[in-house]
Amino acid sequence: MGDITLRKALDDYKTIYMPYRNFAKRTRIEYLNDLEDLVRFLEKSGVKTVKDLELSQIERYLAELEKRGFADVTRKRKTVTIRSFLKFLYQDQYIDSNLAKRIIPPFIDNKMPTYMTEAEINRLRMACAANVRDTAIVELLLQTGIRLSELTHLILNDIELKEKGGVIRIRGNRGKEARILPLNSKASHALYEYLSQRPDTENSFLFLNRFGEPLGNRGVQKMLMKYLSVASIIGASIHSLRHTFGICQAVKGTRLINIQEAMGLKEIRSALIYHNLANIMINKVL
Repeated sequence: MGDITLRKALDDYKTIYMPYRNFAKRTRIEYLNDLEDLVRFLEKSGVKTVKDLELSQIERYLAELEKRGFADVTRKRKTVTIRSFLKFLYQDQYIDSNLAKRIIPPFIDNKMPTYMTEAEINRLRMACAANVRDTAIVELLLQTGIRLSELTHLILNDIELKEKGGVIRIRGNRGKEARILPLNSKASHALYEYLSQRPDTENSFLFLNRFGEPLGNRGVQKMLMKYLSVASIIGASIHSLRHTFGICQAVKGTRLINIQEAMGLKEIRSALIYHNLANIMINKVL
């Protein structure tokens, strides 16, 4: 059976193995795209039949993916796809050796998210205290954990302030439902102070630059990096404020599902890391 072409083997994988394993539609699309690219690479290298397939050729392809600039996570996913294909070839006796067991996925450095300590948060607040707009932005990021893009897309009607709090509406993208997040007294007070001095303009975006135009992502990043430098906070970024919110919620005992919903995370496992970090912090204190 080793005389069949890689194209024929891929077609068998598509029509036999995938239905047999009941792969999800999205998985089938991603796997086939990955394997089409692999087959094209092998064919250009002179490998057109299954019997000519060797481990060294697969390894060269994986090295090529790194040269193309694919992220470690993407290359690991593609490696999983290739191993699935090779496993099929071995089980159905297209090849004599189980090459899948000899494919080593790339190492991924799972860096823990950077977050800010209470002392750093206080220094950041002090650094931006003289600017009501920037204070409102920092408090909103710290107290809600919203994304940068969500912050810069806020409009005036998304904010509802009350005497001792309020709510903020984060509009969903691509048909997703909006998230309604509570605002504590610090965030509400900061927003009230900003709105009382906000330029009188017909522009409906919540945060404006000095020209009265919507404040963009780069403007917020530049502003925050300036204050982080003033506050002598090293290694932090705008994402650190979002992570700080997640960890603070976990320390308070907030349920994973509630953290996921508040932060707009696709999967609940993305919120699990905050609980893991919270446990580490609590154990250190104890």
